[in-house]
Amino acid sequence: MDLKESCGSQGSHESSSLHPSSWQAFVHTSTLHGLRYIFPYGQFSVRRLLWAAALLACLGLLAVESAERLAYFFSFPHVTSLDAVVSSSLVFPAVTICNLNAYRFSSLTRNDLYHAGELLALLDVHLAIPQPHLAEPDVLAVLQDKVNFTAYKPKAFNMKEFIDRVGHDLKEMMLYCRYQGQDCSHRTSSNKA
Repeated sequence: MDLKESCGSQGSHESSSLHPSSWQAFVHTSTLHGLRYIFPYGQFSVRRLLWAAALLACLGLLAVESAERLAYFFSFPHVTSLDAVVSSSLVFPAVTICNLNAYRFSSLTRNDLYHAGELLALLDVHLAIPQPHLAEPDVLAVLQDKVNFTAYKPKAFNMKEFIDRVGHDLKEMMLYCRYQGQDCSHRTSSNKA
């Protein structure tokens, strides 16, 4: 009976050395470089010791560099460089005022609406008001009067003349101008810009 027990225990010891443990299986399928050389199947060797030293040295270097970079990040480093240059005269600044309404509605004529009404999104392709319920009542009344094209004879249309006449005028828009202690006007700003 003792012989059977000793043979049985010897057989289980031999089978455990033939079949790798889950740790050895993990190490040999891992993508961490050098890990499979530190824990190979078989006996201990100097090669295993060198691989272990190299891996530990690399991990230590990684930890030191990471700690240094993290400490640098949390020190909030910044560099500010400022050069002040004094100038006796400055160029008049160019100021652009953007109006969503590129053209003045009050300056539109019946001929303008006939030729450019669709371009201005005031009329559709049939020269009719597309959505009259969205317009204010007083604006709608003026628009309906101007788009009455029955017995209307269109005149020649020039886009440049239209823009010059109907576009916004700086003279009307500029209420006050003072630059470097001197009064200025629409003529001053348009000449300097």
